[in-house]
Amino acid sequence: MKTLELTADRPGERLDVFLSRAVAGLSRSRARRLIDDRLVTVDGAPERPSYRLPGGARVTATLPPAGEAGPEAERIPLTIVYQDEDVIVVDKAAGLTVHPAPGHATGTLVNALLALVPELAEVGERLRPGIVHRLDRDTSGLLVVARNERARADLVRQLKQREVSKTYLALVRGVPKPPQGTIEAPIGRHPRNRKKMAVVAGGREAETRYRLREEIDGMSLLEVEPVTGRTHQIRVHLAATGHPVIGDAVYGKRSEIAGRQFLHAWRLAFDLPSSGRRVEFESPLPADLRAALARLRA
Repeated sequence: MKTLELTADRPGERLDVFLSRAVAGLSRSRARRLIDDRLVTVDGAPERPSYRLPGGARVTATLPPAGEAGPEAERIPLTIVYQDEDVIVVDKAAGLTVHPAPGHATGTLVNALLALVPELAEVGERLRPGIVHRLDRDTSGLLVVARNERARADLVRQLKQREVSKTYLALVRGVPKPPQGTIEAPIGRHPRNRKKMAVVAGGREAETRYRLREEIDGMSLLEVEPVTGRTHQIRVHLAATGHPVIGDAVYGKRSEIAGRQFLHAWRLAFDLPSSGRRVEFESPLPADLRAALARLRA
């Protein structure tokens, strides 16, 4: 791996255009692949290929040797909820990173899946084979993975057209009012901390629905449905309304109630690429979050 430190010298230039111009011999298509593989950061945070660079921004690019192999298969325990010739639905454990990225080259969900389905290496992006959506490392729950290019294209289409339904369980501080509603606020990079997201003017459209399920000792267990799919969307939106997720050290604060953020991908529904049949899966709260609720109720 070779790491380059670059400085944006043309304000407003696209990230992929800048990278292909600044690195000798790097095509724009390879620049986009590096950005999509999250091997490029702007002031320490990953961005999209179309991101417009501010003048003086620090761009760090990690360049793998040409022809370098993708992630390696690793035998890591996984809970498989469903699989067919097109998809695998995984119940991801908290603490498991979804795909390799700088600082997490091994021990990811992708490494585990490659041990079960070696042909997954040919599906989609080199560092994210089969991955069509993600969960944060410390978020547990359901995730669907594509096993072939046809299924991947169909799932990406469903996600873009908002046909995939994802519902989370979140324990938050306080009690939202009204008890059921929709949060609509644009999300973008935090203006002062590029590693965080925030509600910002000019950010990308973001919509989150919520419903109060239970009030417990000044906290609320919510069912939360992200209509859009922005990075950290649920955590950012809930924190912005004054109800951060319990245990979220980034957008709230650490808590003794739960050893991690109390956020679980509970239900997942989508159309099977092979038949178009609608399927829905449900993952019960894992033991650590169940125990946290039991202590609060007691």
